[in-house]
Amino acid sequence: MLVLALTACASLPDYGALNRETTWWRVDAPRVQVTRGLLSEEQSARIIRQLGEQGESTLLQRHLAFMEAISDIPLVAGNEASLLIDGPATRKAMFEAIKNARREILVETYIFEDDDFGTELSELLRQKRAEGVQVYVIYDSVGSVTTPVAFFDRMREAAVGVCEYNPINPLRARIFDPNRRDHRKLMVIDGEVALTGGINISRVYQRGSLAFWSQPGRRDKASQVGWRDTHVQISGPAAARFRELFVETWGRQICPGIIADETLPVAAPQGNKLVRVIGTSPDDEQNLMYLELLSAIDHAEENILVTMAYFVPDPEMIRVLSAAARRGVEVKLILANEGNYRLVFHAGRSKYTELLSAGVQIYEWKDAPLHAKTAVIDGVWSNVGSANLDWRSFLHNDEVNAVILGEDFAREMELQFEKDLSLADRITLPEWSRRGYEDRFKEFGARVFEYWL
Repeated sequence: MLVLALTACASLPDYGALNRETTWWRVDAPRVQVTRGLLSEEQSARIIRQLGEQGESTLLQRHLAFMEAISDIPLVAGNEASLLIDGPATRKAMFEAIKNARREILVETYIFEDDDFGTELSELLRQKRAEGVQVYVIYDSVGSVTTPVAFFDRMREAAVGVCEYNPINPLRARIFDPNRRDHRKLMVIDGEVALTGGINISRVYQRGSLAFWSQPGRRDKASQVGWRDTHVQISGPAAARFRELFVETWGRQICPGIIADETLPVAAPQGNKLVRVIGTSPDDEQNLMYLELLSAIDHAEENILVTMAYFVPDPEMIRVLSAAARRGVEVKLILANEGNYRLVFHAGRSKYTELLSAGVQIYEWKDAPLHAKTAVIDGVWSNVGSANLDWRSFLHNDEVNAVILGEDFAREMELQFEKDLSLADRITLPEWSRRGYEDRFKEFGARVFEYWL
């Protein structure tokens, strides 16, 4: 039965074949969108050149051409992007955005807990609905399995549209598939502001992580520390794309009620960031976030800085990371410790030998749980989202990521990476080679199930 199940599994896109077969080098300039219209090729090329002026980045020229050739998702110009570190900062930004909502609030989350965070958010959503603002919520059935049904019923009674994604009760499911989950964390306000990243509506974000460790003499109170995570707030025309993803999910799940068809005013340009919004699901012909990451790594010239909660890379991802390190690119990975999901932790560790041998630098986060899913490459390409670097995110889950182009935002990401690096332990190849047989056995056992983790 196991063999039959595995042979029927979905598979990842063949990046190597796409790279060979796609005539991406013929693309003069990626399409850039401002509000609802596309810029001319000349205008688009000018924007890309401005981003790559310092060093004529191969990443921008070749990676963007490759993604343009295989995807119809344009880059959206005129956005502002604010990096949000840990729960308290993200919670504050969420609540401020909701309070300022005038027409519509969309919330999509894997976990929506009935705790202080969730209760306060639920009350605010009900209040905004009473003020005449349209409010819609999608929560994942598995992620929110411990949340009482009454918690969501109170929102429904207040005329908030509430949808349970892929119910684990087969009697309520449209198509029963317990392996498929909505792992997105998304909030869209009035089609003008979007927040996305790794942060769920959960008690583990009541406190921050880094601020706690800056206080002397408190490292013995690890239970008080919040999870280390990253979110981003994007203001500008790109928010409309996030809204489209939410509406698509609402329709696919046949959620109750209909989101208003009226077209919201397109957000005016707010900044100078180029943003590509990538929403993925198991229904996709090929996972564009997987290809986006592979291509960005494959075309990197200087450095690749990845912070990843769950790291179980497939062979192609290992290949491009290793190849980058061998050609002289500085590749640094900050990965989670054993404290969260041990099976995932050991499956990821089973890949360390190959990566370390190629020159990849691996660091494991200490003490507090790490839940961030970010990358910054060559000081200009940044990614913040819900997708982990594992099979589950690329094959089984609905995910959403924001790819942000711009040196200012990338510099913020790099500075945060350096802070995180100071709170992580480096794993060296000599040290790793001396690990015990018990760890090796755990790695072997976990690797057998990596596709499903």
